[in-house]
Amino acid sequence: MRRRNEELRRKSFLIFGSPAVGEEEVEAVAATIRSGWLGTGPRVACFEEIFRSYTGARFAMALNSCTAGLHLSLLVAGVGPGDEVITSPMTFCSTANAIIHCGGRPVFVDVDRRTMNMNPTLIERAITPRTKAIMPVHLAGRPCDMDAIMETAKQRNLVVIEDAAHAIEAWYHGTKIGAIGDLTCFSFYVTKNIITGEGGMVTTDREEYADKIKMYGLHGLSKDAWKRYSDEGYKHYEVIFPGFKYNMMDIQAAIGVEQMKRVDKYLARRNEIWARYDDAFADLPVTRPEPPEPDTVHARHLYTLLLDIEKTGMTRDEFQQRLHDMNIGTGIHFISVHLHKYYRETFGYKRGDFPNAEWISDRTISLPLSARLTDKDVEDVAEAVRFLLRDSA
Repeated sequence: MRRRNEELRRKSFLIFGSPAVGEEEVEAVAATIRSGWLGTGPRVACFEEIFRSYTGARFAMALNSCTAGLHLSLLVAGVGPGDEVITSPMTFCSTANAIIHCGGRPVFVDVDRRTMNMNPTLIERAITPRTKAIMPVHLAGRPCDMDAIMETAKQRNLVVIEDAAHAIEAWYHGTKIGAIGDLTCFSFYVTKNIITGEGGMVTTDREEYADKIKMYGLHGLSKDAWKRYSDEGYKHYEVIFPGFKYNMMDIQAAIGVEQMKRVDKYLARRNEIWARYDDAFADLPVTRPEPPEPDTVHARHLYTLLLDIEKTGMTRDEFQQRLHDMNIGTGIHFISVHLHKYYRETFGYKRGDFPNAEWISDRTISLPLSARLTDKDVEDVAEAVRFLLRDSA
């Protein structure tokens, strides 16, 4: 077995989440630098228009991260000290942290084991007089049950802010994610499907929200303050709100503009890899990702296996380490937020509060899934996983 392990071990380490970046992006960045306009400017405006058109939303506002988008979305929706926001514990900490930064309290509801998304039937019982918003998380690229969530929000007069960090390409019942909730936040972090290195975008149909996010994200300056140094002539700005430094740079936007030209091509490649993984792991002691729900498009951001730790006789962490030893990088998405020290000690959460999220937390592992992967890379991943698990089947 050890000899076979050495035979399958890659010569170079396969980095998890390494993005597909071409010479077009390199040249776009170089052209931006040569232009002398590196900060927020015309390329950001171009990227916003491309993304607005892609999602079908009325407005799109580029920021320096999805976290910034979540924070500002909560602020413009009126979330403040003492307010509660219902969300999923199966997410990255930024979802909960954005709520806390507004002075609010994250209220978690458990997830469905099959979809790994928040269970909408549990939302109603989590609502209190202090509830201000619902923040669904489209985990791994799978759209949440937005019909049920939007109906509950409408009945209870709550704002819906979607965490779509994983869901750029996702569709739900004929509508793009980004054009359903009151506000939707996307990520262009380096591991995402479309990247700008660091970066985010908020979409909305409400002009009031759009104007405030633009203003709050650039120190609270008056609208279009970035134009004050353009060839249109100097314009004085005015501080209307004590805002934040959340704006996107033109250097970042230049990458995003080029990336969006290949968004469909990249999704097609990840679909190919997804299908190859599904075939390779069909007979192993793992649970593969469920197929997309009817009339939806899965963004294919994460390919998550759920390890049958009883059959394999190894923990998820041991399995991850063994893949690492074979030069295969992986990710964990996620350790349920309520299990982390800060949220346990601050809000009193404990193991046992959200059994499904905890069950997933103990078993989930994400395999490399990038349009950059070669067929040989995919084969290496599949063979390594099969080598480690097939004797346990």
